[in-house]
Amino acid sequence: MKILKKAAICASFALLGLGSVNAATMKIGTEGGYPPWSMVDATGTVTGFDADVGAALCAQLGNDCQFVVQAFDSLIPSLNANRFDLIISGMSYTPERAKRVNFSIPYAVEDAIFVLPANSDLIKAADADTIFAGLDGKTIGVQGGTTHGAYLNKVAPKTTVRNYETLDQMQIDLDAGRLDGTFADLTSQSRFLHKMDNNEYALTEYVIKGSSDPETLGYGIAVGIHPDNAELKAKVDTALCELINNGTMKTASEKWFEIDIANYDVCKK
Repeated sequence: MKILKKAAICASFALLGLGSVNAATMKIGTEGGYPPWSMVDATGTVTGFDADVGAALCAQLGNDCQFVVQAFDSLIPSLNANRFDLIISGMSYTPERAKRVNFSIPYAVEDAIFVLPANSDLIKAADADTIFAGLDGKTIGVQGGTTHGAYLNKVAPKTTVRNYETLDQMQIDLDAGRLDGTFADLTSQSRFLHKMDNNEYALTEYVIKGSSDPETLGYGIAVGIHPDNAELKAKVDTALCELINNGTMKTASEKWFEIDIANYDVCKK
């Protein structure tokens, strides 16, 4: 997929009966190269779970949406430079990122998983320690700037972690035999395998829970907000809870992932 680093993409969305409104435009930073979270098609239209969440959030706040697409690891610096108002890009709320950006409530929780050769003994490993020990000396692909690389560097220091700008690039290298495996979100890995033409690779049976190591994997998926804008954070938090409680988040989640990853605990009274 062509990487769009500085393309401002304007679109009006209608999601689950929530239409565009005549109001101030809210700019949302997103990556556009992390299916099914965020994708950009040939016409420049942003689709995916992030796009649906952004559209629903803007409608709840009474704003129009304008998506700004660029590389994932540039999103936080661009937010702090006021190039857009929010980040909605499958971004995990981690303590390290929270030093540079404010976060909304974590509205979704996503687990991670390995894709490895289907004949590997690690496919049926019963625990993370067994997998990590078996990955000593192996090269595992991750998307650069995500929590997955930080997690592997912490728990599997003898594994070589290779960073990629997009999942597409990483998965091309795996398919070409230039990687021993990949580590990413469960939903993205499942989608990748579904598109493959062969059965040489498989998902591990063991899943790394998204909440298993908050230091690296974070507390869940959240909206990034400028650290000086406490008022906007309060509004976004309220709107996200409304989208969780009224079922909008569940519907968007099942549309793109076929599972519900909405975080219901965060909005309990």
